[in-house]
Amino acid sequence: MAYSTDILAIAHKQQVLAEDLELLHHKEKQIPGTWSYQIQRYRRHSYWNAEDTGVFVYHVEPDQPERNYMELRFCVMGNGYCVEKEMDCDQCRMSRSMHCEHKTPTVDVLNFRFEPAHLSQFAKGMKASDATQDIMQFRTTSSFTRILPLCGKMRTSIDSLLNHQYTDTFENIFVNAQTQILLLYSMECMMGVKEEPMIACKFLHNEADREKITMAREILIEHIGDPITIKELSRKVAINECYLKKGFKEMFGTTIFDFYQNQRMEHARYLLYEKGLSVSEVSAMLGYSSISHFSTAFKKHTGIKPCELLIRNG
Repeated sequence: MAYSTDILAIAHKQQVLAEDLELLHHKEKQIPGTWSYQIQRYRRHSYWNAEDTGVFVYHVEPDQPERNYMELRFCVMGNGYCVEKEMDCDQCRMSRSMHCEHKTPTVDVLNFRFEPAHLSQFAKGMKASDATQDIMQFRTTSSFTRILPLCGKMRTSIDSLLNHQYTDTFENIFVNAQTQILLLYSMECMMGVKEEPMIACKFLHNEADREKITMAREILIEHIGDPITIKELSRKVAINECYLKKGFKEMFGTTIFDFYQNQRMEHARYLLYEKGLSVSEVSAMLGYSSISHFSTAFKKHTGIKPCELLIRNG
């Protein structure tokens, strides 16, 4: 819990005493070699005057690369936790009222840790001279920490992670996708990219078209086990294929294929490691025509064969 007190101290601009921390909710997940996250919700005391804060942590040990990692840490206020249930009651969901007698104001602390093998996939499409690529591939040889101002897009992603209603398998798919988007926005923020990165595609200045691209991303997530073509996807969201591909790359920093394949492989890792399903079961669930095709795709994405992950889990 060390990172919690660190980010809280930064947000409050003073050290937070352990006796002031009343933990209301705790959730965490870790899959070796990829990324992990932890969310802690604390009761917000009336005398707390914290600011929403983000921190980017880059940790590198050139002589021990297996110990390299990147972290995103956030402390946000303004949410409420329903003390009656693990999720908001119907009244809270509809009204988002902070005056419900069962709803407690919170300070939410989120931590995301990314391993080198997981980050390397995002550097493939970057220019060799791109400073972001140097960080993603841990070529920058000195560790550092930077404060991240929370832009509107980052706040939306964090809010989605805190307030979604998904469970089990769908929760894994949603959290994985949302976390990658949060990583993208954080890197943009840290590297000084403007918050409005939509200059190249003029049609994206139209809010309706941006919503169509976002809807396309949601449909891809829903079709993890039922592959959908770009032509079918463009019809579903009523946008030209060319605009769909360009707009998706502009908004989310990756191609439709790479995003979809990444989500499938990360979900496969979850099903193998967390659920203990067999390689054949996961292959079938993700819509692969053969186990060998799935195994090849999985190794290309993760660097290991599916069976090796099962052995590690055993």
